Amino acid sequence: MKKVVLLFSVMCFSFGFGQDREEIKVTKKNSWFKAGITAGVPLGDVKDFSSLSLGADLRGQYMITPHLAIGAASGYNHFFGKNGADDFGVVPLALYSRYYFKEEGVFVGGDVGYGYLTNTEESGGIYINPQVGYHNPNWNIYAFYQNTFAENVNIRSLGIGATYNIRFK
Repeated sequence: MKKVVLLFSVMCFSFGFGQDREEIKVTKKNSWFKAGITAGVPLGDVKDFSSLSLGADLRGQYMITPHLAIGAASGYNHFFGKNGADDFGVVPLALYSRYYFKEEGVFVGGDVGYGYLTNTEESGGIYINPQVGYHNPNWNIYAFYQNTFAENVNIRSLGIGATYNIRFK
């Protein structure tokens, strides 16, 4: 798992290096916030004590090239307990990268970071969240597979999400 995280991290950040840039300027054309919601179905052992996850997705994005973006991601994913189990949550703090094939259309990407667990005895673990989706200038709609590798349990879910792009003025 450590090799996968390392490979993804190197891949995400190596695209921007080696390019001749005088100065990086954050503008409304290359940077924005994303805010949205997610819904997922728990997988693996988690499906035995949780029936559904709902969450908030918050991101800051910077376009390195017209097709490649990097940024920071956070939010909150709430897992609803079932069969007498308590609700719990995951608060991800992650870096992410997305590749947009065209100005509007399909994208692929993923998050890598740490997922802090709430209302559990576990503190958290490595967090990954690969995604594939559709985007236009204002919206992103995507499918995801989220996994937090805690010490005694993997918190997994498969779901959909949507974010709205909030541009700088």
